[in-house]
Amino acid sequence: MLKQHVFTGAATALITPMKSDGIDYERYGKLIDWQIESGINALVVCGTSGEAPTLTDNEHCKILEYAVKRVNGRVPIIAGTGSNDTSHAIMMTQYACAIGANAVLCVTPYYNRPTQTGLIRSYSAIADASAVPVIVYNVPSRTGTNIEPATYGVLADHPNICAIKEANGNIAKIVETFRVVGDRLDIYSGNDDQIVPILSMGGKGVISVLSNTMPQQTVELCKRFFDGDVAGSAKLQMELLPYIKALFLQTNPIPVKAALAKMGLCQDILRLPLTPMEEPYRSRLYDEMKKLDLI
Repeated sequence: MLKQHVFTGAATALITPMKSDGIDYERYGKLIDWQIESGINALVVCGTSGEAPTLTDNEHCKILEYAVKRVNGRVPIIAGTGSNDTSHAIMMTQYACAIGANAVLCVTPYYNRPTQTGLIRSYSAIADASAVPVIVYNVPSRTGTNIEPATYGVLADHPNICAIKEANGNIAKIVETFRVVGDRLDIYSGNDDQIVPILSMGGKGVISVLSNTMPQQTVELCKRFFDGDVAGSAKLQMELLPYIKALFLQTNPIPVKAALAKMGLCQDILRLPLTPMEEPYRSRLYDEMKKLDLI
């Protein structure tokens, strides 16, 4: 079964720049252009890093439409359309398809904690309704639900489910998933500290928080691996590790927004219940940024 491949390499899980009175589209456009000029392989909009849970439906739709128009086919656009309400995820997925998104990223339903059967039925319903490839997003630390390797094995049979963004952090489980799904699903790292380990198992890249601030280097990390320079890729992974850890000292996207604001690329504004980065974490983040000449 030949499935559509969305991207190889690094995709940025793009933040949503905000102002006190709404979305900062001017900075959003500049961020998109900078990402593409830096060589990023794809962009994810309205995901976790984009603060999707606190966007209104109207904002969510407008941001997706703006991003698709701004990118204008230069790289694939992956729209975050997941929800803990399957019917709402279907509605957002169909909207993303209608405006020209290249794929959708659907997080596991959060809070209601479905069974594995519920996950299969929910993802199958979304994929049935989608005109573009569906990427399953597993991040149990945030949702309270984990997709088991056997469940991926069932989902892999759906012709419109093409890939996994895996952020469960359990390398043994991820290896088992590779064994179960084979070449039926592309697997992307959902954790920046595990890019090389997942590439080494046959992963296709990363959906990254790191690349919000370091798109060129994140692309380079993947490129080195695919070019056969595994040692060089691993070296870069290790060099970036202290900064990656700093980007998760508090809940994402709190640190990465602080970092981008320090770089002059957005305002340090988040939607409640998220709040700006606190001390001493902010100082630790800035220290790591200085070491990499980001500031």
